[in-house]
Amino acid sequence: MSDIPTLRWGILGTGWISTMFVTDLIAPRKDPQAIHIVTALGSSSEEKGASFVRKIWKDSQATRPQIYDQYQSVYNDKNVDIVYIGTPHAMHKQNCLDAIEAGKSVLCEKPFTINEREAQEVIDAAHAKGVFIMEAVWTRFFPLMQSLHDHLYVKRSIGKIHRVFIDFGLDMPLSELPATSRLKDPALGAGALLDIGIYPLTYASLVMGAGKLGKEYPDPKVASVLTLVDGIDESNAVILSYEAQDATAICTSTLSFRTPEKFARIEGSEGIITIFGVAASCPRGFKLKRTCTGGNQSEKEVFRFDHPPGTTGFIYEADAVARDIAHGRMESETMPLDETLRMLRLMDSIRRDGGLVYAQDEAK
Repeated sequence: MSDIPTLRWGILGTGWISTMFVTDLIAPRKDPQAIHIVTALGSSSEEKGASFVRKIWKDSQATRPQIYDQYQSVYNDKNVDIVYIGTPHAMHKQNCLDAIEAGKSVLCEKPFTINEREAQEVIDAAHAKGVFIMEAVWTRFFPLMQSLHDHLYVKRSIGKIHRVFIDFGLDMPLSELPATSRLKDPALGAGALLDIGIYPLTYASLVMGAGKLGKEYPDPKVASVLTLVDGIDESNAVILSYEAQDATAICTSTLSFRTPEKFARIEGSEGIITIFGVAASCPRGFKLKRTCTGGNQSEKEVFRFDHPPGTTGFIYEADAVARDIAHGRMESETMPLDETLRMLRLMDSIRRDGGLVYAQDEAK
């Protein structure tokens, strides 16, 4: 019997994020860590679902999924082990609850829900049903992130960490988006913070936390500013002060302009690490500059990380989920549920201080 786990996926949503995730799932690999089969696809219409399948499976020999025009049919499909939720933010809570009620494991895109209260409701339901559930913060599973952690906290390559700067910007000004765009619809949880601001906050968490997550994570003091346009944040800036560590993280995100390739800098007592990639969500490597005698930064090393051919990096979290489920785990050690709750609690606080309120925040 093979030690490689097999996982059968039901996919909700046919947008960009589902496209990227499914493309990774069905990409052929020479040395797969898990076998992924997409058995069902839920779309708002059968036509959209068929178009999605034609595009993604155009040059693939992988088995094509059953297409459903109702999400409930995905939940009810006996050939589905886990449901991947790639729908708009505001739909996550109900999609999760419905999948859980049907006894399915769940991988839900970030943000897990609109706020912490919704997330707790979903997590309680998953625990009661005894199913695996995880927030899909794919970047956390990159091999690069483990290497970065080793340099920071095992090898201590740059000494004591003093400051971290992380930025994520996209060139998608709200004024230029169509009125129908989900990126400017408050009812769908639109805004820079929930869409992309979670990534700079994630880097701060991983760098400042020294490997601690969830309840063990040191609570920083938070100061933030949101730039609101038509009821949502187009830009935000967050300063996290860790007094016990005498360290600071500065996290920014915007929909106004694209961040340069070098999007993050970690400053230590003995050097600097610069992280680069197409975006903060998809790092491709980092440069390590060690401080030498006299303060000269002459020792330089560059570490690059390539994904398996035909993939973007989503495959790492999918493989991790397959292993967790095969071992009977109910949550991930890399992305534990307490960490999901902590991050949403932080973003709730940032939105509250900045005057950004969604309908879900006021619901009883």
